[in-house]
Amino acid sequence: MRKIGIYYAFWTHDWAADFFPLVPKVKKLGYDILEVHSGILADWTESKRLDLAKATKDEGIQLSYGLGCSSENDVSSPDESIRQNGLRYMTSLIHAIGRMGGGVIQGSTYCAWPKQLALGESKQQYVDQSFKSMKQLAKVAEDCNVIVNMEILNRFEQFIFNTVAEALPFVSAIDSPNLGLLLDTFHMNIEEDSMSQAIILAGKYMKGLHCGETNRKPVGLGRIPWKEIREALDTIHFNGQIIQEPFVMSGGQVGQDISVWRNVIENPDLDKLAADSAVFMRRVLVD
Repeated sequence: MRKIGIYYAFWTHDWAADFFPLVPKVKKLGYDILEVHSGILADWTESKRLDLAKATKDEGIQLSYGLGCSSENDVSSPDESIRQNGLRYMTSLIHAIGRMGGGVIQGSTYCAWPKQLALGESKQQYVDQSFKSMKQLAKVAEDCNVIVNMEILNRFEQFIFNTVAEALPFVSAIDSPNLGLLLDTFHMNIEEDSMSQAIILAGKYMKGLHCGETNRKPVGLGRIPWKEIREALDTIHFNGQIIQEPFVMSGGQVGQDISVWRNVIENPDLDKLAADSAVFMRRVLVD
């Protein structure tokens, strides 16, 4: 059965946060998975990471690990010293997640976020460097019981690939069971002609779904064609995680980085919004 989750930063203004109180919260609100920021976990002690893994296991939920790689850890960088630094960073994260019991790390695992090409700069050099890196990291993931998902991002946030059609030759050439594509309804709404066709094209390489409405409200409060998406997921027999990433509050580093310049929902009751959305997600995407 498909499992649903929610990203921790729905409740925070800053990326660095205490994940522990969110473990029982998301369970109570109807979710199977809490997605946390793996970059924050990188700064934790091994003991604290294992405590978090135990807390989620005791609560009966899973952890998922989101990531937005910084420019200093860019595995797609033409600067070989930066690429090697990124490889060390990603390898360390994969090993840490493996020791926490394994799972999924996903987001800009294959590139820096956010990043744009300089005027006149070649995109291919970044694609080639990223390919070398991900081929190596896929083997690390295979040894650690970890899935590494590459999120297809919109043109305003990245350039390596913005559509499934662009990403498919990349992931299929590596063809590792531990390397996949993460599709996201927010990004697909900008870049894909058809969300359902994008999902079907991704096929077996689609190992995760991030979701939210077009303006990043919680699932069920907008105009994303959820019935169409469900039919496409069923067509490819998708059984991966479905994690929603709503962002409705301005302010803090989260609001700054996600470009939330207004309160998308005034005076939101965040817990009620999350609970109602969990019910919608199960009814429309799972049951």
